Amino acid sequence: MTISKTNRLSLVEQVVFQIEALIESGEWKIGHQIPPEMDLIKQFDVSRNTLREAVRSLVYAGLLVTKQGKGTFVKSSSALGAAFQRRIQQSSLLETLEVRHALEREGAQLAALRRDKEDIEQLQIHITACRNAAEAKDIKAYEEADILLHKSIMGSSHNDLLIDLYEHMEDSLHDSIHQIVEMSTDENFHLNIHCSLVEAIIEQDVNRAIETVNEYIARFKKSLK
Repeated sequence: MTISKTNRLSLVEQVVFQIEALIESGEWKIGHQIPPEMDLIKQFDVSRNTLREAVRSLVYAGLLVTKQGKGTFVKSSSALGAAFQRRIQQSSLLETLEVRHALEREGAQLAALRRDKEDIEQLQIHITACRNAAEAKDIKAYEEADILLHKSIMGSSHNDLLIDLYEHMEDSLHDSIHQIVEMSTDENFHLNIHCSLVEAIIEQDVNRAIETVNEYIARFKKSLK
């Protein structure tokens, strides 16, 4: 992938553009370490300084993250997503819940309309993991299973934009679910409401799916007051 140096963009901008394309296409996936510096220098046919400036620019933009002693990793799939992540990190738990409410309500509705056999299998796997973690009173395992369940519901919507938006909320999703579980005074409510939501989606009961999300979010918004 040799960059044409006759382009009006600077070499740094061209490298940034090419790296963004690799990330947005999924060739470089979120969480994966980017190739070694020398490999990228050869791939883009640029100097070390040009490459490093491009990488610094993408780290600043939030698409990449440098971990001391480990290397540079893909943090976000798009510049918009990175900006969205930064904004959410500055938000309160109540604001995060309100945004979750909007996204999850639409996700649940679409999932109930569009879920297929594979989606059902994934939903059942994740709700079973939630149930097992709850029975074992393993809070950390429950939170992880809960996040995977929510992401699976969004995946069942088959709306790529909605899925991407929700994906960019993952860090804040971790925080909000942790706080919600910690604040819960009814150990069974959290699990039961999720079981009800999964059942509604599997049965393609759109109204029940929406109502369940409304009930879940309203319950925990109230606990913040």
